[in-house]
Parts: sequence; structure tokens; C-alpha cells
Amino acid sequence: MFDKVLVANRGEIACRILRTCERLGIRSVAVFSDADVGAPHVAMADEAFRLGGPALKESYLDIDAIIAALTLSGAEAVHPGYGLLSENPKFARAVTEAGARFIGPSPGALADLGDKVKARALAQSVGLQPPPGTEAPVTLATISDAAQRLGFPLLVKAAAGGGGIGMQRVNDAAELEKAFEVATTRASAAFGDGRVYLERYLTRPRHIELQLARDRHGQCWFLGERECSIQRRHQKIIEESPSPASFLQTPAGRARLDEHVARAERLLEACDYENLATVEFVADEAGNLYFLEVNARLQVEHPVSEMRSGLDLVELGLCIASGEKLSHAHFAGKLEGHAIEARLYAEDPDRKFLPQPGKLVALTLPLGEGVRVDSGVVQGDEITPHYDPLLLKVIAHGGDRAEARARLDAALSELVLQVEGKRGPRVTNQQFLRRVLASESFARGDYDTGLAEALAAGVEP
Repeated sequence: MFDKVLVANRGEIACRILRTCERLGIRSVAVFSDADVGAPHVAMADEAFRLGGPALKESYLDIDAIIAALTLSGAEAVHPGYGLLSENPKFARAVTEAGARFIGPSPGALADLGDKVKARALAQSVGLQPPPGTEAPVTLATISDAAQRLGFPLLVKAAAGGGGIGMQRVNDAAELEKAFEVATTRASAAFGDGRVYLERYLTRPRHIELQLARDRHGQCWFLGERECSIQRRHQKIIEESPSPASFLQTPAGRARLDEHVARAERLLEACDYENLATVEFVADEAGNLYFLEVNARLQVEHPVSEMRSGLDLVELGLCIASGEKLSHAHFAGKLEGHAIEARLYAEDPDRKFLPQPGKLVALTLPLGEGVRVDSGVVQGDEITPHYDPLLLKVIAHGGDRAEARARLDAALSELVLQVEGKRGPRVTNQQFLRRVLASESFARGDYDTGLAEALAAGVEP
């Protein structure tokens, strides 16, 4: 195991990784921007190094600055967390060339899977079928013909990156040019790569993902599926495991899922993949699963898998990166009960989920059986407009879905979370999350990726 690890991230996930490092007796190194001088992750670490100004490009996306901190600290490994540089092959290569271990897959695997067009082809080679789409990036000159061949509605998607950034739904030919311009501009700004491709939009889609872990010895574990269909702006806000989708509640449905697990494992093998991986799918109304992408990192929603498996996935990633072989000493293979996670954001659901920066003037975390809170903030923190407004996550585990849902709602009702702006109180999504949990569609488990935005608009499907 490593003696010292640098955490190349901030906020909730940096704190999450640092807690595991502390428990394992691993010395930790934090990095920070000028906006995060007093942030909790800085105080938690044994050492901390300034990167630069508040802007992401001046700090958490500055590879040279992070490598400089790595060299000065003498850390043996770098944990990238999620987002930011976590799936950047250039960063992984820089860490390796600096003589440290990147806690994640190799730069080659990141490059193969980070290119969504190439990942589609790799998935097809092992029997996973993506939604109908273009097999190469499109240009303004070719997009119209490609769209006519696929049919509407469709999605314009970034070939690089993920998280729904740049994704545009197109209902007819009149929307194509604007969608192309928006998608390429946002993809270029976020990933430095403006290439886009087209994919057929499925009606009433569900977002289902598989949590896998693979070591350098070829051992691969499946740690259950997660349902991630409660989304706004193509980004998740509530996740649960296992999925309540009706098509997965039959022996035939589970058998189909097992087939996709086996193919997902072959996909990782084809890339010589090492560490944690999430293979994501979109399902249509008939329950057909179509490959979307591989998130080659620790996921935001990893706690629901931890609650069911009893594993610490951060520790598991550290073990794999240090060369350990997966064994029953880590995990006996049993997943128990049901877990649901809610992400708490400083954003206003009634104003298209507009971020609400301000000062966190009150914070009291809930307690209760089966309840866990992963937080990256403390009372008095400034919620700046420079970064994602995720504040904390509340996760509840129960013997079944009804118990987990009730425990999560009770925890959200007990949570005290108040943000003040210059002109008065700011809004968070706390009460909106409770509305989602209370909705008939969610209670039945009969929902799709449109539920959250429909509820925000005052409509329940």
C-alpha cells in the first residue's frame, strides 16, 4: 500500500478520499485554488499545496501545477476522484512520467474509452450494442445527411468527455445547426475537443449502469447495477441500487443483465483495464440495454454500491493500484438490501436548476439507522460560482426499497441546509428531492430520465 497519496480534486470527493486515507494510515496531500484556501479538504490533509487562481484552468485543471505539487510533496500516487482530470489520459501519463502511480486505468485505456466514437466500436466488438448512431464524428457539412439516415429525435453528443456536457436533443432538421454549434462549443470549452457524433434518442429511456472492478491480474468483480434515471440537464441527482425497473424483476430480465455484465467484463479485458469502472447503458421501454460509455473512474454515486457490498471503493481502488489481487478477503460476493443516494445542490429547481452561490450559514447533518452523509462543506463556507454547486450527498440503506426510501426521506427532512446570498436566502434542491421521492412514479419504480424535469415543471408523467 502507498505511504503518501496526493488527491487531485476538491469538495465532497476530496474529503471522501481523504477519510479513507486517514483510516488506512496513508499520509495525504491536498491541492487547492485561491477560492478554496479555507476549504475542508485542505484542513483534512497532512499537507496542502496552492495551485493558482479560482478558475478551474488556473488550478484544478492545470496539469503542470499539480505535477509540481506532486514532485514537491514526494507522494507515491495520485487519486483523481471524479470529474476534472480524472479521465484525462494526458494527466495520467504526466503522473506516471513523474514517477508516481495514477489511481485509475492506464493512459491508453483512458484514451480508448474517452473517445466515445472509438468506445462504441470497442463495445460492438465484444457484443455490446450502442443505440443507433454515426460511427464517426459529424461536421456541419455532413450532419444533415447523417440525421436523415438516423431519423428524429436524436442526440448530438461530444466525442470526448462525459457527464452530459454539450449534449443536445434535436427533434427535427430545423434544430440541427444550432444544436451542432452549441454542442461543439461546449465540448471544446470543457474537453478541448469539439468533435461530436449523432445518436438516436430513445423514448422514455432509463439510465442503468454496472459497477465493476478489475485488477492487473485479470480478476474482475461485478458489484451490482445502479439506476441513475433521476436527472436534470442530463446529470444525475438521485441514484439507487438495485434498479427497480420492471424488466429486471424477472428471471429472464436478470439473465439478460448477466449477459451484459459478462460482455462488459470482456470490454475491460480488451482495453487491459485496471481499477474501478462503470459501464453505462440506456434502456428502452422494452428493456433492451444499449451501451453508452465507460466512466473510467470512481463515480459520484459509488456510496450506494458501498452500502450494499460493505466495501470501501476508495480503498479498493488504492489496493488495485498498489498491485493487490482481488480476493474473497476483500469481498465475499454478496450484495444486501437496497440503497438510495440524493445529491444536495445549491440550485433552484424552479429556475431551471440555476446555481445559487452564497454563504452556508446553517448546516446540521441528519442521523439515523442506515443513513450516511458524504459532505464537502462545513457551516460558514462560501459556495462560489467557480465550481459545481454540489454540497453533500445523503445515502440511505434498508432491507428493501421501501425502507431505504423512507429512511432517505426522513434524513432529508432532518437536514438543515441554509445558504444566504447578498440579497437574502438562496434556494437548494432539498425539498425538490423530497418531491421526487414522494412522487407516485418514483414510488412505483416506474420512471425514466424525464421525471425530474417534469416534476420541476409541475407535471408528473
